[in-house]
Amino acid sequence: MAVFGLGGKGEKGEHAGSEKPKLEFDPLQAARALPWLVALLGALALWCLIAGGLRLRDDSRLHSLESARDDAALAIRRKLDEQRRKLDARLASAEFKAALTAGGPQAATALRKGWPEVMRAEVWPADLDASYAGLPRSGFGPLAAAEAALSSGKTSVRVVQAGTARRLALAAPVQAAGVRVAYAEIPLDALSNIIETTKLPGGVYIALRQGGQSVIEGGDTALSNSAEALSVKIPDSDLRLVAATPDETRVPFGLGALAGVVLGLVLAGIAAVLWLVLRPRLLAMGGQAEVEAGPTLAELQPAKPAEERTLHERVKEEPKPVKEKVPVVIDHRIFRAYDIRGVIGHSLDAGVAELIGQAVGSSMAEQGLDTIVVGRDGRLSGPDLVQGLIAGLRKAGRNVIDIGMVPTPVVYFGTFHLRTGCGVAVTGSHNPPDYNGFKIVVGGETLSGPAIKDLHARIAEDRLLEAEAQGTLDERDIGQDYVQRISGDVQIGQRLKVVVDAGNGVAGEIGPQVLAAVGADVTPLFCDIDGEFPNHHPDPSEPRNLEALIQMVQKLDADIGIAFDGDGDRLGVVTKAGNIIYPDRLLMLFAADVLERNPGAVIVYDVKCTSRLSTQILRHGGSPMMWKTGHSLIKAKMRETDAALAGEMSGHFFFAERWFGFDDGIYAAARLLEILDGQGQPAEDVFAALPDGVSTPEIKVELPGETDPHEFVDRLRLSATFEGGRLTSLDGVRVDWPDGWGLVRASNTTPVLVMRFDADNNDALARIQRLFSANMLALEPNLQLPFC
Repeated sequence: MAVFGLGGKGEKGEHAGSEKPKLEFDPLQAARALPWLVALLGALALWCLIAGGLRLRDDSRLHSLESARDDAALAIRRKLDEQRRKLDARLASAEFKAALTAGGPQAATALRKGWPEVMRAEVWPADLDASYAGLPRSGFGPLAAAEAALSSGKTSVRVVQAGTARRLALAAPVQAAGVRVAYAEIPLDALSNIIETTKLPGGVYIALRQGGQSVIEGGDTALSNSAEALSVKIPDSDLRLVAATPDETRVPFGLGALAGVVLGLVLAGIAAVLWLVLRPRLLAMGGQAEVEAGPTLAELQPAKPAEERTLHERVKEEPKPVKEKVPVVIDHRIFRAYDIRGVIGHSLDAGVAELIGQAVGSSMAEQGLDTIVVGRDGRLSGPDLVQGLIAGLRKAGRNVIDIGMVPTPVVYFGTFHLRTGCGVAVTGSHNPPDYNGFKIVVGGETLSGPAIKDLHARIAEDRLLEAEAQGTLDERDIGQDYVQRISGDVQIGQRLKVVVDAGNGVAGEIGPQVLAAVGADVTPLFCDIDGEFPNHHPDPSEPRNLEALIQMVQKLDADIGIAFDGDGDRLGVVTKAGNIIYPDRLLMLFAADVLERNPGAVIVYDVKCTSRLSTQILRHGGSPMMWKTGHSLIKAKMRETDAALAGEMSGHFFFAERWFGFDDGIYAAARLLEILDGQGQPAEDVFAALPDGVSTPEIKVELPGETDPHEFVDRLRLSATFEGGRLTSLDGVRVDWPDGWGLVRASNTTPVLVMRFDADNNDALARIQRLFSANMLALEPNLQLPFC
């Protein structure tokens, strides 16, 4: 609002035009403008005072919580030391030593004697063979405690699951009468009481954690996700106390609590002076006691005749016609368990892609998400599908960032790097050239199952958002950001010689760049991106697709061969001896590396992985967890369990440690080179040291006629008899014996059965295959099994 005006003519009229206009101070105008300034200063002062006061409260609460946490940690440490002393006293007693020498169950009885809290006491041979054979009934937790005691040579403490309850387990090596392990369990009440009686300030959270699990919690559990920032380790254990407070109140201008309060007082004082001192003087100077209120903007605006109103105003006033809902017919079979996938020209085209984009945009709008990353693989149908997808997303009012032709992991990376939390990779993965599809992330969650089906329902029922204004479109190249992010974290010292086979998939360009950037000597093989895949199918889980890579590794005397699938989210590995290193054995290597820095961490693997994997995870102090096959299902389980690492037999690897938790074959290859570099041995020797047996690759079997694979597996689960085996129906039918296991499940991506077998030797493998064959042929005699 103006407080200065232009003066009139000067005293000498003939020269007035040549004089500069005078700026005159108008006190009345200044007085009228002053309330706005005072209101602004007052609001800012109030903001500073309130924020500063709340920040003072937050700082005090944080200090109180840290003090309470430290007191609780000290109390827990003392309690654990007390229980260790009790165990040591029992092991040192003459009665226990005599019972141990005599053998039999007397040693466990002697261990329990004089220790009233003990609920379970046992003494095991150091090989732990009986305990491993009894899994899962014998419990993974007791085994992990025993392994930790044997490897460290001292008493280990761990929280274990006993039925529906948790207990505190203690395990100690016993040298008398041969090496053994003494094991005892006591109630967790002693530790629970410490947490429950800890005096906490209001609105905070505290928990005792082991690995990714909260064992005992107190306070506001909604704060659990941010509690690791205030964690302290309980010495000589895998336990830690974590704590969290609500987000700190932000003080304006990034000030501290006290500075915010002081600034608020200063601004309030200035506002008071302006209003109480300066304003009356300005009014007096202008000849008015008060400033009269003028008309509002609405009162000054004359009403327009109807014919002069803009088209936009008239349309806005007129009721909109109700749009008749017309069901849209779209092939529901392309909406699969983990993604959307169909055949170009039959079930999938640009029009279908537009509907899918609009459905994804509608889902985003409901969650308050406005921006999404879109990328595609190298298939010939990709540009048309991307164009349709983007049109649908923009129709729903979503802003699109098109990052071009990139591997699927780069799309996932883009959702973090560009802070969108949403992304769509247009890819047919490892399927034939005439396939294509969509892998979708909304709000940080990879869509699967019901969420995928909901997209179909939105389209079929015409529940699609059509925004008043289209979303924007931006084009970005983040390929080098991806390369730099990985190479900035992973570097190798020795110049490993690596052959990379991308199968003419989209990883052929950026995959070799990443491995060269981390320090490898890279030779590309079939790395020209070609959507026809002229050399071999881009699926490293099929051994025949790795033959050319093995030959090139041997010809060049390379250290290792790396294979990527069609969109770069899966990894295959071969050695110069011609050995294929299956993903479950790679996961053993990755798990050992991750657990060195994250003892007790949860490692998730799918039902197709070898049983030796869980043993290896336990031996390195981790918590193994078997789960259903499927990249989106594995990622969801990782978030649920706060797992540090996961992997699938198909070659998907998910690193949450040092990475973002999505499946990335290129990043996994970089981590593999880092491990091989650190071992200082030939890659062949590193892999040879991993536990191994006799195993098959994935065996894919088509069912005769119109038989549904899922229905067949359900019938097999209900009718099959596997003598001496333990059946698991987590995902299909898996049966474990002490010397091996077998699996049959229905693929969620193609209409086939997927089978795998693993055993200690060829005889055991043949026996397990015969048992599966007999049960499957009893249901479907025309089934063609390659191992019959």
